[in-house]
Amino acid sequence: MTIYASLSGLRAAQTDLDVIANNLANSETTGFKKSSVNFADVVVNSVYSASNSANGVGVRVDSIDQNFAIGPVDQTGNALDLAIGGDGFFTTVSPVSGQSLFTRDGHFTADPSGKIVDSDGNQLQMLTTPTGTPTGAQVALTNAAGSALAGVTVGTDGTITATYQDASSTAVGQVALAAFAEPTGLKAIGSANWTATGLSGAPAYGVPGSGNVGGLLTGSLEHSNVDVSNELVNLITAQRYFQANAKAVDTANTLTETIINLRG
Repeated sequence: MTIYASLSGLRAAQTDLDVIANNLANSETTGFKKSSVNFADVVVNSVYSASNSANGVGVRVDSIDQNFAIGPVDQTGNALDLAIGGDGFFTTVSPVSGQSLFTRDGHFTADPSGKIVDSDGNQLQMLTTPTGTPTGAQVALTNAAGSALAGVTVGTDGTITATYQDASSTAVGQVALAAFAEPTGLKAIGSANWTATGLSGAPAYGVPGSGNVGGLLTGSLEHSNVDVSNELVNLITAQRYFQANAKAVDTANTLTETIINLRG
């Protein structure tokens, strides 16, 4: 029984080490949110067992929780770098699958067709009315007078404005921010993107500054919320946990061999 309990401890410690390693690997990833492992004990019991005779037989991973605390924000000066000062998420749509994605990574650019996209080509979503349905953010490459696009800016209220070489400008909509009843229920799919699940609930859309989605910080990016020093401390603790369980397995093997030799 000791071996099985310690083996479960080794597996749990390995999961803990994997999560910590992933946190550290993404400590410089824009919009990344750290995770932590929660454990639960495993007990042999039945309806006929006395309350004082339950025997622990190891540990299991109960959950891996995401921490959506806001990370440090740095100014970049880039017009389409955006950070959210609240609990909201940017909404993008994949050009391949058409799936809605949610992210805290606000690094956007305008592609050659005028679409505002992230580094993977997912199109930022905007609202043309505060309570409307999100649509793809895009600016015209020329205005009605035939003047070429000079630049795109986003205001603190999320208003996306296209400026043209004849000094005219046009507002095309406001950045759509999504809020969730339970953000920890979102499913991480990589590249600092999440998808909605039954646990997170459906997204509630709004413009910056409305509800609890938060306002926008323009010319800025939110960095990972990983605290490297804390993760290194957690790493040392997890390593000791792994080593202790490995030692328990080794001791149990030695005792088993001794018993077998005595019987022989």
